[in-house]
Amino acid sequence: MAQSKTKALTDVADLTKAQAKVELKRLTLELERHDNAYYQEDAPKISDSEYDALRKRFNAIEARFPEFVTSDSPSQKIGAAPSGKFKKIRHSVPMLSLDNAFAEQDVLDFVARIRRFLKLGDDDRIDFSAEPKIDGLSMSLRYEKGELVTAATRGDGAEGEDVTANIRTLEDVPKKLKGRNVPEVCEVRGEVYMTKQAFLALNERQKATGDTIFANPRNSAAGSLRQKDPSITASRPLGFFAYAWGQMSTMPEGTQSGMIGWFERCGFKTNPLMKLCHSVEQLIAFHRKIEEQRAKLDYDIDGVVYKLDRIDWQERLGFVSRTPRWAIAHKFPAERAMTVLRDIEIQVGRTGSFTPVGKLEPVGVGGVIVQNVTLHNEDYIRGIGGHGEQLREGRDIRIGDTVVIQRAGDVIPQVVDVVLDKRPANAKPYQFPKKCPCPLHTDVVREETATGEEGARARCTGEFACPYQKIEHLKLFASRRAFDIEGLGEKQIEFFFEQQWVREPADIFTLPARNAKIKLEGHEGYGETSVRNLFSAIEERRRISLERFIYALGMRHVGETTALALARGYGSWKTFHDACLRVAQGDEEAIAEMDALDQIGDTVIASVRAYFGESHNRGIVERLTKQVTILDAEKPKSNSAVAGKTVVFTGALERMTRDEAKAMAERLGAKVSGSVSKKTDYVVAGPGAGSKLAEAKNHGVEVLTEDQWLKMIGQ
Repeated sequence: MAQSKTKALTDVADLTKAQAKVELKRLTLELERHDNAYYQEDAPKISDSEYDALRKRFNAIEARFPEFVTSDSPSQKIGAAPSGKFKKIRHSVPMLSLDNAFAEQDVLDFVARIRRFLKLGDDDRIDFSAEPKIDGLSMSLRYEKGELVTAATRGDGAEGEDVTANIRTLEDVPKKLKGRNVPEVCEVRGEVYMTKQAFLALNERQKATGDTIFANPRNSAAGSLRQKDPSITASRPLGFFAYAWGQMSTMPEGTQSGMIGWFERCGFKTNPLMKLCHSVEQLIAFHRKIEEQRAKLDYDIDGVVYKLDRIDWQERLGFVSRTPRWAIAHKFPAERAMTVLRDIEIQVGRTGSFTPVGKLEPVGVGGVIVQNVTLHNEDYIRGIGGHGEQLREGRDIRIGDTVVIQRAGDVIPQVVDVVLDKRPANAKPYQFPKKCPCPLHTDVVREETATGEEGARARCTGEFACPYQKIEHLKLFASRRAFDIEGLGEKQIEFFFEQQWVREPADIFTLPARNAKIKLEGHEGYGETSVRNLFSAIEERRRISLERFIYALGMRHVGETTALALARGYGSWKTFHDACLRVAQGDEEAIAEMDALDQIGDTVIASVRAYFGESHNRGIVERLTKQVTILDAEKPKSNSAVAGKTVVFTGALERMTRDEAKAMAERLGAKVSGSVSKKTDYVVAGPGAGSKLAEAKNHGVEVLTEDQWLKMIGQ
């Protein structure tokens, strides 16, 4: 059957651009279906030769039309697809990311912030541990009574995948910790990686057996670890470096460097290049030294990590958003390459914002093939600024130009220069579209800044009628940081939207009930097992945390951090929803209450007001809440006297900085507010307290001195 189909197909050399786009989409779904059958269901539906023929045709079409190659194309995927059958494990202590430093000044600023936060003088010595930042897969290992019980990937930071069976096959991970004074509960965190030598040897074996050739050590390590069959993981040469911890029932050491030594005594490998530095100058010197050694190391690194050595100081500094205040990753300079800009396409985001994307002649940068590059906005293309570092004066960006690109922080590709000597004679300045590329062809406007001036960002005025915005909203809704629905990725969302099966979020949850009519199993790329897995994944996400739900609504300016602040501030969906409706109606008291929440200001309040002020959105929310259960925000785990209380700090604190006071209060489960209302529990007032102190007296709120506050919280 497959062979007769192939014979009837148009030769690749004769395909039109439109035909190629359609066939690539068909082949993508077909290849994904066969990959799923082979890797996840262990039930291949076609022979290897038939599969190879599909792959060969797919690759030939992409080679002729490289502008259609996307980051999630089958040709860009390395090794076997993840099984999608790993259980989830919720981290007892979140696995957070690190802030990045790209210049030496960033490191100086980082150390200066720590000094200000802790009220340290210039002569007070601060020690930092410094070690290479390995480019691998973050892992959390949980030990109870010294025995390994679970292993989980970072995931979204709150929960990861259970890969315990696979981790047990790694020689570098002890099954039982050595030593006598092992805490009852001990979570050791680090990086799973593959050495360059082992990576090359693995690829030689893959080549000899005709298997997939991997692109780089990081991807091969991640793919090897996330195998459904642990014996495959066992056959792969994976290593593990320990460098951090999560939940600890007792702390064996009082410093970061001391904990590294303790990991070694427990049986873990740690990075031998780690060094204790006593000044900013030593940190920067270490960074330069490691950068010089980078090419000679047997594992990939992309920078150096600095961590404040004293753990008690780490605890005082705490976290901001998703990053610790006491650590930073000092990245190496981005690698650059030169290539040709073939075209400029416009992507329309979920809020209607236009992002121009440059389509490049494929080029390798830092071990990755780059084909797309962000061009930020109209002003950036015209060479008149509009985004961070501008192009050099007199340089705009035109189709056909030879451009210099770099991967900023080894992640996001961007154009940093245009080679004017190589510009084609017929190259014309790019004309930014005045109409949206959606079928409605609605007008495009430039946003206004807070001062009323024309901003850099262009936006489609189609709002809720624009299909591009609807699709992007659905993609966000199902994404990892929101509802995290396994098997419902961007391509599936686009396909379901085109078929008019899913037009708004609630439709996702009614999809299984409507399948008798839709008959998804009869469509290309879907079989009984894949449909069953998808519907099971949808069912699993009918219960969701409040902060994820708020983020999934897709309100402008309401990202993960803001959604978490709103969830903690209101506690339950009903309370938050009622407040939003009141804000939308212009209720001054409700607006003041929202404004009082820490990290919430006029911009967020305006977004909430605009979103819930639109009947279309209220209808979407009403239909969605009938399909899901929204869990209340997690109650503070602290049993302190201020857990769940709302606190306002005002005036000049003398024993700690305002930032440290806020961080400490939040660690103890309190809610820190920026203004006083009748719902405020305590106002902590230092010298120079002004209007907030008067408001506290007006509302009858208890006022504490700094010493009274510290006594209350046991400090």
